[in-house]
Amino acid sequence: MWNYTEKVMDHFLNPRNVGEVINPDGEATVGNISCGDALKLGFKLDENGKISEVKFKTFGCGSAIASSSVLTEMVKGKTVEEAAKITNKDIVDALGGLGEEKIHCSVMGMEALQSAIANYRGVEYRHEDEDEHHGRVVCHCFGVTDAKIRKIAKENGIKTVEGVTNYCKAGGACGRCKDDILEILQGVWKLESRNEEQLELSVLTFTQKVIKIQSIIDSDIRPMLEQDGGSIEFIDLRGDTVVVRLKGRCAVCPSSGVTLRNTVEGKLREYVSQDLKVEEIRG
Repeated sequence: MWNYTEKVMDHFLNPRNVGEVINPDGEATVGNISCGDALKLGFKLDENGKISEVKFKTFGCGSAIASSSVLTEMVKGKTVEEAAKITNKDIVDALGGLGEEKIHCSVMGMEALQSAIANYRGVEYRHEDEDEHHGRVVCHCFGVTDAKIRKIAKENGIKTVEGVTNYCKAGGACGRCKDDILEILQGVWKLESRNEEQLELSVLTFTQKVIKIQSIIDSDIRPMLEQDGGSIEFIDLRGDTVVVRLKGRCAVCPSSGVTLRNTVEGKLREYVSQDLKVEEIRG
């Protein structure tokens, strides 16, 4: 049995503002009854441009009803601009918390509100960072795209398939898409980790950068070259130019230019800085 807070139980047993607004200024329906959850929300503005009436109808569990009910109370008396700032986290906080398995109910409420506001403004509802509806459909049971999975993962710090299911239900039916969801999450956090690493490297002092370059040459680059009878020596760092000397077979190899670009420069750009260039001195 779910561990509901008192506020969740109150809004579930005594839902506020149930019904439909006659001639609404903004209205929208989100979700899908065949998938287990659907929500219709409409609102009307007064002469001062504030939401004076808001009602909902929902098909879903107790958390869906409670989330929709508390949301209608939250938006009353607000301007459209103020209401548009309400997030699913605000809905969860207003209810005193929701179990992780029910977070998707608060997300549905937020999406219904944003979609109704878009309807009022006469535009198509689109998420800020990326249009989640035009990506590749990963979860066919609930119609969830890879773009939506990436978005909720980044915004909520989700790193598990179960976490994705809690937020948008993807993977919660047949389960065939779970491997795809995991692959998407791994890609998201690998990129985030790489971005953070690049940010840290960008503030290195000159000495720290020299030490890092020497370390990459010693641990990654030189062993690769030595397999073919070559070697490399780090000479100097001049601005963003790494000066090196190729040795052994690499020094006389006609493909040494390719080695410098693809192996030496490529590795240093990957692990130290994208701005680095490599220059060879001879003799």
